[in-house]
Amino acid sequence: MTDVTGFSARGDVRPPLVEAGEKETLRAFLGYLREAVIAKAAGVTDEVGLTPGVPSGTSLLGLIKHLTLVEQNWFEWAYAGRGEGEPAEDSEPPAPGETARTLIAAYQEAIRKTDEIVADCDDLARPGVRSLRETAPPSLRWVLVHMIEETARHAGHADILREQTDGATGR
Repeated sequence: MTDVTGFSARGDVRPPLVEAGEKETLRAFLGYLREAVIAKAAGVTDEVGLTPGVPSGTSLLGLIKHLTLVEQNWFEWAYAGRGEGEPAEDSEPPAPGETARTLIAAYQEAIRKTDEIVADCDDLARPGVRSLRETAPPSLRWVLVHMIEETARHAGHADILREQTDGATGR
């Protein structure tokens, strides 16, 4: 079953077979993981996607909102130096009125902006403008690896949350 996002909730897709440079390999794996998360939300109703699946309050669409904010914070705010003030709180739950469609669209827009930032960088070792931690701004290489780790961890959470809703497994 494929929904408006263009992703299927069923079927499994293997990691990318990339024989390229470091930047292309990192981008391919991050893209693969992002698609896995979006695929987990494919076909769920807003009610199901927003309903916490564990006592901590985590929901499938809440994970997507979190990953959107983390992408924006690390790539746009910290690395590229866009925006003023403090970065957005990345643990805020979906707000009233946010839907699967709006949350996935926001994630896809954050991904588009991130991909532009990465494409424009010719040196993965170059540090960003600011840091989200009390350290010197990390390199784009570090941010990409961190985002792969963050997205992979939450893709696993999304697998479990989706399976709890309707038994769907696989990517």
